Amino acid sequence: MKPTLFVSDLHLCASRPRINRIFLDFLNDTAAHADALYVLGDLFEYWAGDDDLADPFNAGVIAALHSLSKRGVALYLMHGNRDFLIGRQFADACGATLLPDPVIAGIDGVPTLLTHGDLLCTADRDYQDFRSKVRDPAWQHAFLARPLAERKAEIARLRERSTREKGEKADDIMDVTPSAVTALLRETGYPRLIHGHTHRPARHVHEIDGRRCERWVVRDWYDSGAHLRCDENGCVEVLLAQRYGTSN
Repeated sequence: MKPTLFVSDLHLCASRPRINRIFLDFLNDTAAHADALYVLGDLFEYWAGDDDLADPFNAGVIAALHSLSKRGVALYLMHGNRDFLIGRQFADACGATLLPDPVIAGIDGVPTLLTHGDLLCTADRDYQDFRSKVRDPAWQHAFLARPLAERKAEIARLRERSTREKGEKADDIMDVTPSAVTALLRETGYPRLIHGHTHRPARHVHEIDGRRCERWVVRDWYDSGAHLRCDENGCVEVLLAQRYGTSN
């Protein structure tokens, strides 16, 4: 059987040509032989709205994803904290299905809970307040009604503020909150959990109510490319970037 692949936190943008090249090669060389590819958020460094599809960089990524879906690979997209404004136009252009966050998927017969991961960082109350605001449909409608250039400028300001605030926060605040993980796994029937967002790749095993729940944190694409490969034998992380050196 063909494997199912998971990626997260690629943060693609025109200023990172090395990572972009790794991603395009990954789609052509690896993902093309998979049953499905799940992108668990933050495909882009930022997304200002689906009226930016024609931007040359964005159009290149869309074309590559569309080519993958045309080859018969099921493509699924989930919003991240950087690209929560991705909409149906983008998904349709890629041939992808937009997923809610969180969602349960059956992966080779294993119930698997998928989420970007930021909703589990409940100790960061300022971020959770911001997340609630920008995920509100009314806020998004008003924001998307503004001119594209104005939206991009506002996003740049928000990113600068976020970078400053991260430097002032305790390291553990930006990781998942253990009690939030336990509550979600219990609520959803003790599935396997796969997420990104925290940039802390690892495999964890949680003992909850006498059940063992496996949690995989998918690696980001800042220093290298990577994906989580799951099949009937379980999951394993695969690094992609060794052949490209270290510079962007």
